[in-house]
Parts: sequence; structure tokens; C-alpha cells
Amino acid sequence: MSIDDVLLPAPEADVAVDPLAWFASPGPLELEIGCGKGRFLLHRARSRPDVRLVGIEWANKICRYAADRMARWGVDNVRILRTDASVFVQTNLPEACLTALHVYHPDPWPKKRHHKRRLFQPPFIDAAVRCTQPGGRWLIQTDHTEYFAWIRERLDAHLQLQEIEFDDPRFGPGEDWAGTNFEVIYQREGRPIHRVAYERRC
Repeated sequence: MSIDDVLLPAPEADVAVDPLAWFASPGPLELEIGCGKGRFLLHRARSRPDVRLVGIEWANKICRYAADRMARWGVDNVRILRTDASVFVQTNLPEACLTALHVYHPDPWPKKRHHKRRLFQPPFIDAAVRCTQPGGRWLIQTDHTEYFAWIRERLDAHLQLQEIEFDDPRFGPGEDWAGTNFEVIYQREGRPIHRVAYERRC
């Protein structure tokens, strides 16, 4: 297995794609936005070989590192794209294709004048809801307290989202904990980690 099997070319905006066609066989489809070096993706892929995982990362070197990591471990249920996550969700993904959306430690863009760059803007939220199957889960975490409240305010107000218990996907029977790279660093620094989960209503 090579990096080219994992790292796919980004689709053009407004071109619909079928992510399951990227895999040898179908299965539940999960998306991680901001997959970084792929620590969570690797754990999820190995613990849930039945799941098909797509990771999105913008930084080119980190994106290639994550793809190479998957290739070295030989996991064939992960594909990685270097693309704009908001554009991908809004213009490329088909309706009701996702069983889970993972967003761990997104860039908080803390300055007020930069808030418009934050991921959870209304167009993204509406598109992500459209792309999530009824009963599908969103799992979100951040170390940034203000951004956490900002996200919750917007998601709590959405009529098709209902808060549920955060069922941590990084744990399983006999498995070690596998947080993201940022999470490992922040926990060592003693930062609080905020988590929330939502389910798409029918």
C-alpha cells in the first residue's frame, strides 16, 4: 500500500462525489475535519475496519504525513484529502451520506475580526446537516472555552440537531485511548478539554 492509495486529489468545487466509490467495499462513512497527523484516524480505522473514513486536512506537509502513516500501517479504510473542508461539505458531498462527523480542536480564530473564518458558520452547519444521515452523530471537542460556547450556541439553535451524550469514539473493548496530537499536548499542559455531541433528527 502506498501514499497514493490514501491521498486523493481534491475534487473541484461544485462537483458531486461519491466517497464510498473511493473504497473497495461499502460501509458506514465517517468524516474527520482537520485530521492533522492522523492519530485519531489511524486508531479509528484499526478498531473499526467496517467503517469507511475520510480525513480532510489543509496543511500540505501534515496531510502527506497522515496519508503516509495510513499507508505504513496498511489500513485500507481511510482516504485523505487536502482541501477546504467547508467547501467540500457544501459543494461535493451527497445528501445523507455520513454516519458521523468528527471535528477535534478546530482553529478557534480567537480574534473577533477573524470569527468569520471559523468552521461552524450557518452555511456549513446547514450543509453538514444535509450530508448527515438521520441518527448520524457529530462529535466535537476543543480546548478553547469561548469557541466551545460559540459553537454550542449555533448548534443548539438548529432544529435538526439534538445534543446527545458524547460517546467517545476513541475507546473500545481492550483498546488504549487515542486522542488527537493536539489533545495529547493540551492535556499535558493541563488545559481543559470541552466535548459535545449532537445527533441529526429525522
